[in-house]
Amino acid sequence: MFTRYCAYKRRFSAIGVGISKKTMKYLTKRNHSTPSNKYGQHSELEHIRNIGISAHIDSGKTTLTERILFYTGRIKEIHEVKGKDNVGATMDFMELERQRGITIQSAATFTTWKDFNINIIDTPGHVDFTVEVERALRVLDGAVLVLCSVGGVQSQTFTVNRQMKRYNVPCIAFINKLDRQGANPYRVLSQMRSKLLHNAALLQLPIGLESNVLGIVDLLTRQAVYFEGPFGNELRYDVVPTDMKAEVEAKRQELIEHVSNADDVLGEMFLDDKKPTDDELKAGIRRACLKRAFTPVLVGTALKNKGIQPLLDAVIDYLPNPSEVNNYAYIEDQGKESEKITLSSARNDSKMFVSLAFKLEAGKFGQLTYMRVYQGKLEKGQYIYNTRTQKRVKVARLVRMHANKMEEVNEVFAGDICALFGIDCASGDTFVNEPKCSIAMESIYVPEPVISMSIKPKDNKDQDSFAKAVARFTKEDPTYRVFWDNENKETIASGMGELHLEIYSQRMLREYNCDVLLGRPKVSFRESLVAPCEFDYFHKKQHGGAGQYARVIGILEPLPPHKNTKLEFSDETIGTNVPKTFVPAIQKGFLMMADVGYLTGHKMSGVRFRLLDGLQ
Repeated sequence: MFTRYCAYKRRFSAIGVGISKKTMKYLTKRNHSTPSNKYGQHSELEHIRNIGISAHIDSGKTTLTERILFYTGRIKEIHEVKGKDNVGATMDFMELERQRGITIQSAATFTTWKDFNINIIDTPGHVDFTVEVERALRVLDGAVLVLCSVGGVQSQTFTVNRQMKRYNVPCIAFINKLDRQGANPYRVLSQMRSKLLHNAALLQLPIGLESNVLGIVDLLTRQAVYFEGPFGNELRYDVVPTDMKAEVEAKRQELIEHVSNADDVLGEMFLDDKKPTDDELKAGIRRACLKRAFTPVLVGTALKNKGIQPLLDAVIDYLPNPSEVNNYAYIEDQGKESEKITLSSARNDSKMFVSLAFKLEAGKFGQLTYMRVYQGKLEKGQYIYNTRTQKRVKVARLVRMHANKMEEVNEVFAGDICALFGIDCASGDTFVNEPKCSIAMESIYVPEPVISMSIKPKDNKDQDSFAKAVARFTKEDPTYRVFWDNENKETIASGMGELHLEIYSQRMLREYNCDVLLGRPKVSFRESLVAPCEFDYFHKKQHGGAGQYARVIGILEPLPPHKNTKLEFSDETIGTNVPKTFVPAIQKGFLMMADVGYLTGHKMSGVRFRLLDGLQ
């Protein structure tokens, strides 16, 4: 505060203006006061968690996030994904998301639990929007893998697990929907071990299943936890039910064995037949979880408001803070190999500011760029540089996101997730606060599109709106690609699935008033040979001068099936009947003729041209 006071005093003295201490104190407080909202306050590094909620379709991710926000006091009311009040969950703020009852794009928020700041990104479950999960896990320190107690490990669970492994993200598992008919958390745990190859064990046991879910038993403390009150916000701790005591001891021993296999400290205690205390077991679980050598498994039902508070405790106890994750960048100098450096997670400005833009979103105030700060400090009004383009931009607005709501902040530090306005960049760009810096962070993996459809506006008058929509959506989503097929004379949209392309066509209508037609793209047929064909072509043409004369002899033959998309040319001539200077012209003529086939006019492929002899 004293430093700010002196800065103001120097500023006003420079222009010859006197100012009283009372006014100076007011200016200092007004311009540099910390946010009154407790959710906007900065915490120590050890009190920060950056987590993602990831799972297969309809495993209850958004419902779980809604409960987390409610129990942490971030929201005052609970709204369901497909609730009768037609309000929808907080994180599903797009109209299409609320209508369909699915998550289309990842949404970020932040909250507090027991003096810990938790940044949360709720991700989609459909494979069509897998890039949203990809770029969320790229910038997060930990994750909650949600599994349905009925469906268990499903197709998208494999994808999410592979993404966590790619970015080395520690995770805890939450087996949700214990209230559903056919719920079996023990089968899901077995699938995690056999299919996902996780060294996993239960930290909790359910008290009842399906419609008889009453609470859970904590295996560490050997206590039963009941969730009472209208929304399960009143926790009552009791002794373990008599009929579960033997199972609790057996499952606790199983937990100790699995953790001992992954942690050296507990492993030595296990070999010495020593029983770990609750604190020693918890510390061992944390060490093993941070190494991705063990996955703690919790149980509950988000819809029935059971098991959420213990899950929040597990996020704090077992998932890493930003200082426990090694983040790297690369210094790229021309003519030299890239040098890998470790970034500092200290929450001060002693080191250069480094951040990664991981998501772009067009809003009413311009492009909104989501950033994860990896090193240093950023203040509003400061200049930063895009290391790819070397462009300098001013940070006019600095916000933290709560779904689609923005909360202004004056500064952010290493470990924070924030958003900036008015910055023209691409997803995966690195930003620093020093000019001419050649540092770059590892970019985000983008899968290739798997399906294509033809797309065009219904009305030709909407071509401008269509072009604007395409430019925006292809910039926001690198898996959505639109290009002109010159061969079939139509525009092709490529994406990760039919739902992916359908969603963007509906967004064009809603956001740009441009109705489009989606259809199957025209098939690009090819012509080929079914058998070898010998040729002896004689060319003679008189133009009034020396004239043209040539003779080529050879064989046209089909290529094997694995080369049916290629054209090959083979020069097998011997002697000087065909001068070598003429061979490229023969090859060029063959390729030109292959552009238009003799049967239907389509291109030829899967053909080899063997030039055997000739005469000039």
